[in-house]
Amino acid sequence: MRIALLEDDVDIGSAMLQWLEGAGHTIHHFVSGKAIVREAGRESYDLFILDWHVPDLSGEEVLKWLREKQQSTTPVLFATSRDSEEDIVSALTNGADDYMIKPVRRLELLARVEALLRRARPKAAETDAVEIASYRIDVVNRLVNFDGNDVEMTDKEYDLTLFLFRNIGRLLSRGHISESVWGRSAEVQSRTVDTHISRIRKKLELGSERGIRLTPVYNFGYRLERVTVADKPAI
Repeated sequence: MRIALLEDDVDIGSAMLQWLEGAGHTIHHFVSGKAIVREAGRESYDLFILDWHVPDLSGEEVLKWLREKQQSTTPVLFATSRDSEEDIVSALTNGADDYMIKPVRRLELLARVEALLRRARPKAAETDAVEIASYRIDVVNRLVNFDGNDVEMTDKEYDLTLFLFRNIGRLLSRGHISESVWGRSAEVQSRTVDTHISRIRKKLELGSERGIRLTPVYNFGYRLERVTVADKPAI
């Protein structure tokens, strides 16, 4: 999963980064509140891990910005040395999903992260097939079926289709899409993502008449979403 980590302590941040990457996650590490706010305004993530005391903006201010300004429902885990009951209640009341008190322990961190992500991501991510409207994705055999017919796709078109369908309803940034489909180390330009999006939209005829729509969001990315199919007028 794609995780945004806010931690200004070099040693703690490096350890958490190593633990989380070792568990297979992609981590974007920030050391100031303003930096993570700036990036979260143009990128999407699966989870935020926030320290409380950081430069510029506190972790609590970042949390309030995510929930109130961005209307974000992305899970937030606090990892902080503030251990009073009042602090814990304040964070949870303002929208945090979980709270850890430092020193952070590796296995506990990984367990809490997995629990949050398991609750947040669609159940389809753990199944052998994804079925939405008239579409079926066979995860085992890497096949996409539309209206009962298999659709010919390249490997990346299939990977992109599966990623979008597993995240239906979510607004995904181009950076999030490129990292998840092509990998963080790949040199992928925005037009590569846009070109592949255009191809699968055409191949799968994604539109309101099919009950599922792929919508571009200016200067951000895309959202695959369910829509209500209007009744056809009687003849």
